[in-house]
Amino acid sequence: MAMKETMGLGETELTLGRKIALLNWAIVLLVVMLAAIGCAMLFSAAGGSWDPWAARQAIRFGVGITGMIIVALMDIRFIMRWAYLAYFGALALLIGVELAGEVGGGAQRWIDLKVFKLQPSEVMKVAVVLGLARYFHGLTHEDTGRIVYLLPPILMVLAPMALVLRQPDLGTALILGMIGASILFVAGVRLWKFALVGMAGLAALPIAWSFLRDYQKARIMTFVNPESDPLGAGYHILQSKIALGSGGVFGKGFMNGSQAHLDFLPEKQTDFIFTMLAEEFGMAGAVGLLALFLMVLAYGLFVALQSRNQFGRLLAFGLTINLFLYLFINVAMVTGLIPVVGVPLPLISYGGTAMLTVLLGIGLVLGADIHRDFKIGRRGPEED
Repeated sequence: MAMKETMGLGETELTLGRKIALLNWAIVLLVVMLAAIGCAMLFSAAGGSWDPWAARQAIRFGVGITGMIIVALMDIRFIMRWAYLAYFGALALLIGVELAGEVGGGAQRWIDLKVFKLQPSEVMKVAVVLGLARYFHGLTHEDTGRIVYLLPPILMVLAPMALVLRQPDLGTALILGMIGASILFVAGVRLWKFALVGMAGLAALPIAWSFLRDYQKARIMTFVNPESDPLGAGYHILQSKIALGSGGVFGKGFMNGSQAHLDFLPEKQTDFIFTMLAEEFGMAGAVGLLALFLMVLAYGLFVALQSRNQFGRLLAFGLTINLFLYLFINVAMVTGLIPVVGVPLPLISYGGTAMLTVLLGIGLVLGADIHRDFKIGRRGPEED
């Protein structure tokens, strides 16, 4: 995919018209294609009806892609200036969930805003990338190697992880931890420090197991042997594997998936929508969808490698990792490679907050691309 040239190194300002010209419209088109596939699958999941999922998803996407483009056109220095505020705002929302969040499905994860229900843990995935990118932008390479300078970013990751685990949402907590670890690695933290943390984590596994809820333990045991309880804890993954296999190479056709439409496949509009797509369009359709995602991921990594300022580099890398984790965990989950953890397929699964935050993340990557030749002082925009 050809990438556009940005401004010269000496420039510090871009007009709105120039930013619109530099915006990677090929990526915008890929995002529209993915969302269209999502709406089509939700239409199928409802038996050929726009209600109750596809119509709402289309409206949310219209709002989200507008916001995505607006964010992409914002000055990256403005975004950097407010990065910490975004992080602490998201943290405050997580605390708000702890104090007065709405309970659904045995979990306390949402804040009812009347217009829609906000899931702050999804917002935190973007906010933690903003906060860490802002922090490491201000450090020298030597500072990154000192333990004392690593304590604040570690706390920035552990605090939301602890709050998310209390909801409980093990999948999102693990994603936050992996996002944080990846940014620390790219920022220059030495591998031996990760090895120490990894060994400490392995040693703490028996303690962590004792804190897991019964249903979380059941999911892990079911992953090891799903046939042990085919009508109970193992039902979801067994039905998912049956649907995946029955799709064959080219699938049964749009709205003709028997496992999904006879209601054998649970959560077909959210966690297991990839399974429904594979049943209806086969391996060819599943691979085609993954190819679209891989093009977006490749673009994000390209932006991270080309950015000439640390904030843009870490921002693009962290948000690309976030999108990758969404994709990898959902597909691995429905194919039985990892335990079921309830992570949606981005832009495809039904869900408002997840879609809006993914689009926000892609908008920030597009903005990092537009401003990739900006030079920003270590102290931030105030220094320029």
